[in-house]
Amino acid sequence: MGARKKHAPKRGSLGFSPRKRASRLVPRVKSWPQVDNGRPLPLAFLGYKVGMTHVYIVDDIPGSPTSGREVFVPVTIVETPPLYVLALRLYGYDINRGLYTLGEARAQPPPELELHRRITTLGSVNLEDELEELEKLLPKAVDVRLLVVSQPKLTGGLSKKKPDVLEVKVGGVSDIKALYDYAVGKLGKTITVDEVFQVGQPVDVIAVTKGKGFQGVVKRWGVKELPRWHKHRKGSRSGPGARGSAAGSWWEIPQAGQMGFHRRTEYNKRILSISDNGYVITPAGGFLNYGIVRSQYVVLAGTIPGTVKRPVVLRWPIRPPSWYLSYGALKPKIVYISLESKQGN
Repeated sequence: MGARKKHAPKRGSLGFSPRKRASRLVPRVKSWPQVDNGRPLPLAFLGYKVGMTHVYIVDDIPGSPTSGREVFVPVTIVETPPLYVLALRLYGYDINRGLYTLGEARAQPPPELELHRRITTLGSVNLEDELEELEKLLPKAVDVRLLVVSQPKLTGGLSKKKPDVLEVKVGGVSDIKALYDYAVGKLGKTITVDEVFQVGQPVDVIAVTKGKGFQGVVKRWGVKELPRWHKHRKGSRSGPGARGSAAGSWWEIPQAGQMGFHRRTEYNKRILSISDNGYVITPAGGFLNYGIVRSQYVVLAGTIPGTVKRPVVLRWPIRPPSWYLSYGALKPKIVYISLESKQGN
């Protein structure tokens, strides 16, 4: 009888550990790129996932094997209604504390925004006095950010009225005074997605993946199931074996636990189209489990994390591809858009 095998390949990847539930449905952006665009602009936008279809475009990426030819591209539609700019924040930096808040100025939101459903402690504000205090703190500021609020009532597929709140960094130039003046001019107004992004550029998509609940090691880590034709007293899906001593690294051993509903980032999803005519992209009867796109939307090449109706954050690319660094945003030519409804499947 041969000896037992002493070694086995590692099951699963440790790059996504810890595999725990996301702390919030609207993900917080943890890293921001350095953008030199020549003008101040927000570096992210909030939208809602609609669904998927496919298009044919003329491949315009220089050096691509299919350059100049029509190619099939699966796409994801993200509805992006205008964002209301609620507040302006200034951040300072300390070597011990890192980034810390210097001050904030908040506008008075309109009643139709129904922001009280999200923030119940809003009261009256004196915007002039708050801006005067921020002017004094401007020499210490190293970062300017906006607190933006979504408007889900303007979408065609969301039934909720409660808006979502996101903090967005203002970038594009290195002059703090120019960033501050831009943010002050946007207070109490709305911004649209075409003010932040342009057609043809890549973006990073940050979202929470589909939740799959509590799963065992076979499904969660890909551990090989023991053959069922033998007599297994404790089951064929019982796990990889010993976890080691109590002082050892248990987190490296595949174990059962939460699967899905994780915060994830998809890099360099190219924007193929930005439009406000939803009937051009909506199939007959509307998108499955969503409906009709009624406000401005973005068409992204490829797939993105999360379920339909889930909020997603579109961010300027933090590690853009080489073709974008060399040629900039190349506007693709869309030859065909599929409008086939898949509700019967």
